[in-house]
Amino acid sequence: MPHGLPDELEIDRAEVMNGAEAAADRLTALYEEQVEIIRERFDAFVAGRAIEQAKGYGVYPCIHARISAEKSTLTSSLALGQVASEHAFATAVTHPRLFRSYFIRQLSKVIDTYGAEITVGLSNRPIPLPFAMEAATANLTEEQRDALQRHFFTPDLVSTNDDIVDGKAILDRSGPLPLSMFTAERTDYSLNRIRHYTATDPEHFQPFVLLTNYQRYVDEFVIWAKEEVSAGRAELLVEPGGRVTGADGEPSAPPAPKLPQMPAYHLVRKGQRGVTLVNIGVGPSNAKTITDHLAVLRPHVWLMIGHCGGLRRTQRLGDYVLAHAYLREDRVLDHALPPSIPLPTLAEVQLALSQAVSDETGLSGAELKQHLRTGTVVTTDDRNWELRFEELAVLLNQSRAIAIDMESATVAAAGYRYRVPYGTLLCVSDRPIHGEIKLPGMANAFYQARVGQHLKIGLRTLELLRSEADKGSLHSRKLRSFDEPLFR
Repeated sequence: MPHGLPDELEIDRAEVMNGAEAAADRLTALYEEQVEIIRERFDAFVAGRAIEQAKGYGVYPCIHARISAEKSTLTSSLALGQVASEHAFATAVTHPRLFRSYFIRQLSKVIDTYGAEITVGLSNRPIPLPFAMEAATANLTEEQRDALQRHFFTPDLVSTNDDIVDGKAILDRSGPLPLSMFTAERTDYSLNRIRHYTATDPEHFQPFVLLTNYQRYVDEFVIWAKEEVSAGRAELLVEPGGRVTGADGEPSAPPAPKLPQMPAYHLVRKGQRGVTLVNIGVGPSNAKTITDHLAVLRPHVWLMIGHCGGLRRTQRLGDYVLAHAYLREDRVLDHALPPSIPLPTLAEVQLALSQAVSDETGLSGAELKQHLRTGTVVTTDDRNWELRFEELAVLLNQSRAIAIDMESATVAAAGYRYRVPYGTLLCVSDRPIHGEIKLPGMANAFYQARVGQHLKIGLRTLELLRSEADKGSLHSRKLRSFDEPLFR
């Protein structure tokens, strides 16, 4: 099942849709109907009533797109020696209410570009009980838990994978091609993990994302976001634990007593035009974890803004580093994306970052170049890399690296892999190979002077990229491959 779809995809109650909005409406109605079936079965199970095992399971709804032979040559560029014929694409769908705007945009594009016929019905992919009712099993007895798997489906790890993303479905023409990057099971898996790691609901996430590795950026973001809400330029600030601040400035709850591993903060604007900040903490493992899950929300862009060690003698504390290339010593994605595969820089993102630095610092020309260095960033999985300097010195020299950190290349590689535009702007917080090792007193002075400005640069960059997204010029063709799913 390289598609994450059944070998013979069956569709029940199929109806041809008249437009993208009608398709989104039917997907929502079918999904909610099927979740209710699971809920009723579960209530009967808990009450000890007999439930049928052979039928009546809730299943994911499904979208089919059929494209005529005349248009099919526009959707396939892989040489397979075939006569161009009608193409079919399909995907099972979860939480269509959450993804409504995304589905409407993507289906409208498919209809307008290819004249596709869109059919919506029920798939034969069962919805696992934990994905339909997250807390359903919390109060079951041990005996009931043991019996649960005889009556309900559990998550299917065979279908919960990144085969589509990683191109493993590209040569299989035995059934419909993937319409979406992610199967329904893979999406549900990540939606639940997002709640766990960030302590906020996926519905609050905005499509313009900042990732950082220090709490001080969060403090500055919360101050700025509250000002935006108070001034009427945004609707809400949502913090971990569901703490919501509206225009009256009164939070709905006290701060979360214990922050999650990677807390998220959302400045919510109408029309999904706000900003999400996630403090991912330190290290490539965290960077991979959060981007694996955020990817299913299909953000417009994610940027890494954090600290780095400067590797050049001419750099000073507080200078900025704009990554134009990455040396991937993080190793965390090597199994999925070999380090030999280059990560291209994206012109729109690079230009926006450069412009934002100029806008917020007031510098330009030669003066700007004194404080903004472009070049290769090394991402390592070893926080104490300084203890291996003699071993690393030749590599750092050969790569012409200008900075070292623990997240940036991981974030960029994940963006490349998941087709999410990415970029990196770091701030030099120490220069270990030139005698300035990060110490508490020095670090505090640095943070006070630079964190606020650095955050403003990140926010200004997202402003500029929002304009690119509105024009339809943000999502680079550099990130797309052969026979891509039709949905972005």
